[in-house]
Amino acid sequence: MDIGVLGALDVRENGVSVVPTAPKPRQVLAVLALHADRAVTVGTLTEELWGPQPPRSARPTLQTYIMHLRDLIAAALQGTRHGAGARTAKQVLCTVPGGYLLDSGEGTSDVREFERIAGTGYRTREAGDQREAARLLRAALDLWRGPALADITAGAYLRTRIRGLEESRLCALDQRIEADLRLGRHRELIPELTVLADRHPTHESLCGQLMVALHRAGRRSDALDAYRRLRTTLVRDQGLEPSAALGRIRQSVLSAATDDTPATGSADPLARIG
Repeated sequence: MDIGVLGALDVRENGVSVVPTAPKPRQVLAVLALHADRAVTVGTLTEELWGPQPPRSARPTLQTYIMHLRDLIAAALQGTRHGAGARTAKQVLCTVPGGYLLDSGEGTSDVREFERIAGTGYRTREAGDQREAARLLRAALDLWRGPALADITAGAYLRTRIRGLEESRLCALDQRIEADLRLGRHRELIPELTVLADRHPTHESLCGQLMVALHRAGRRSDALDAYRRLRTTLVRDQGLEPSAALGRIRQSVLSAATDDTPATGSADPLARIG
């Protein structure tokens, strides 16, 4: 079974989609897919579908959704080899004590692959190989086809898990940009960072990276404008001042050469940042 959650839900058995059209069975499959090869309790599924006060019919209704998913899996399994090693729908979507488990067999999971490649990228960057780290983290980010579970009407449980995935994505993106900055790719990064800073107007790390890239490209006033925009948004929306770390980047920009002097090379006061 091949499982994709980094974008629209995509679950395939034998190359055939087993994603139902009805919203609540899709929710059930999304939770099971996120936790592929691990048990998911009935309580977790029930809370995702109906919140903290499920109806009395919750358990039999959930069982109906499981049966529907197994029917889709059984249809997808038609035409596969029979005999020893052949799987049934109940072996793919198993009943386990207290819940259910989606057995991916020897299939793929994009979220597991993302975590594996990103983890290797983090370790490679810590070891000092910025070029290979940037390559690995870019490969991990390329697995994303859009927002996680973009086509699922999520309950509280899935919303929490989706936020966690998006935070993991931002972390990988942050580390990839840091590696690219260390490789001197500041000019290439400016368009991307400008879009990201607009999309995440209170994200201090992205703002700091944009400031560094602009400064190194000789655009000191634009770097200071980026700081002012973030500070205005933070104060207005959250009543907070930017962090001390971002303040230090601002101070380094202020202390640097004039706007017309490119900030590159060993004299760059921001060389230690990124």
